[in-house]
Amino acid sequence: MNKYGEIRFNKNAIKRIDTITTYTFLLLGSVLMIIPLIWMLFSALKTPAQFLTTQLSLKMPENPQWVNFYKRVWEMTPKLQLGILNSIIISFSTIIVGTFVSSLAAFAYAKLNFPGKQKLFLAELATMMIPFAVIMIPQFIMYARIGWLNTWYPLMIPGMLGNVSMIFFLRQFMGGIPTSMVESARIDGAGFFRIYWQIIMPNAKPAVAAQAILWFMAAWNDYFAPSIYLNEPSKLTVQVMISQLNAMYAIQTDYPLLLTASLIALLPVLIIFIIFQKQIIASVAMTGLK
Repeated sequence: MNKYGEIRFNKNAIKRIDTITTYTFLLLGSVLMIIPLIWMLFSALKTPAQFLTTQLSLKMPENPQWVNFYKRVWEMTPKLQLGILNSIIISFSTIIVGTFVSSLAAFAYAKLNFPGKQKLFLAELATMMIPFAVIMIPQFIMYARIGWLNTWYPLMIPGMLGNVSMIFFLRQFMGGIPTSMVESARIDGAGFFRIYWQIIMPNAKPAVAAQAILWFMAAWNDYFAPSIYLNEPSKLTVQVMISQLNAMYAIQTDYPLLLTASLIALLPVLIIFIIFQKQIIASVAMTGLK
């Protein structure tokens, strides 16, 4: 306090208060997100009778039913393992091809000059503003007329042709790679594809990896599109299959088994995010996005 009675705070003290406040909110947010997962795990280890009597309990049940994870859940009909396999095939095939096509488009927008480049790029960005509900019925009619209903084509082919959000993200990232590297390679006689593959892609690897991971998480968790286009049980994805299992087993009040299936479906996304979270954070930081 100075002679006029004013209180002056030390800058370090203010910074310390800001840090404590920030970490407090982050800790509270983490707890709020982790509690449902803990509840799912403990509830999945209960018997149906235990679940009905202690639904909101966050305690490990007596005599945990680990048999739910390694036996009972795999005996459910329709088969959960088939849904997981279908989701793996759809997700990985779409993302591998789609990432290659999207990165090629991003390279063209970032480093090549051709007539109408900006207009074409803006037209692609405009498609991101169209809600899926607006194009859902026209797409369904179109896919029905060409015989794609009850197949994986509507879930795979559009993604294989490129992802607009990935193109935008990678274009911003590749724009930061020095153009002098491209010009030097052109002088040395390198073609555009060689420049893309040997110069641009190695430098853009963190951004490509981050976008591919986020795309995989979205594709794995997609429920709406598969529920529209797929009817045959052998072709269902894991999310749609869990929905059907819910309709069957909820009548029997076997909620622990349904929660077990949900946890198993969640594991691939959770594991991938934990392993590659550094790439995701680094790519966002390098592009200046918040």
